[in-house]
Amino acid sequence: MELTPAALKGTNPCPICLGPIVQESYLDKCFHKFCYDCIVQWTRVVSSKQSLSPSSVNCPLCNTENYSLIRGFDGTWFERRYVNQNFRDSFSFITKAHKYRLQCYCTEPAGILNAAAAFDVSSYWNSGKYLQSNQWLQSWLKREVQALTKVEDVDIIVHHLIGVFDSFVRRNEQKHVKTSGMIREEFKTLVSDAARPFILERTNRFVDEIELFLASGLSIEAYDGDYANNPSTRQ
Repeated sequence: MELTPAALKGTNPCPICLGPIVQESYLDKCFHKFCYDCIVQWTRVVSSKQSLSPSSVNCPLCNTENYSLIRGFDGTWFERRYVNQNFRDSFSFITKAHKYRLQCYCTEPAGILNAAAAFDVSSYWNSGKYLQSNQWLQSWLKREVQALTKVEDVDIIVHHLIGVFDSFVRRNEQKHVKTSGMIREEFKTLVSDAARPFILERTNRFVDEIELFLASGLSIEAYDGDYANNPSTRQ
């Protein structure tokens, strides 16, 4: 069966993560479309349950047997990765907390405004609490970025984000004529610009989640529990 541009078009979300597709990839027989990292991880999981490296994988949507993944298709060139090509990389760092948080990002953000009220985000900005350090922020960021990127070593990304936060705080420690709304927008713009190259389509939601965590003033474990039990954050 020949690949054609018509066969590769579509605007549906990734069937695995339910989010916007990042690095469009296709299975070579059924042509179902996924995020590249999602379908690679799916294949890793399947292969990990077998004693020998499989030469094929069944599509998670239609169960068709496929032998390779295809990405980078532009009508004249594509990259092919065969199923038995180094799919046994370790994902042992992925915990239940990572999976839960990724699920949070994949839900509709309709309740985010109610969640902001529940965690009193307005008070966080109006009272100047944003100038206070958060002892859990670095660990929370590492967990979130790992969940979103499915990459274990994200220290350079986290270091970059922490640097942006520190610079923002130093800038706003001075007595400038700014409203809390202006300061809040400055924060969101700076963090969005810093995170977007790594988080891509989920950047805006990521920034909203950072704001909620900071405003909550809770530890990571307490935040997760409160977030899960807050109806406004569950869709």
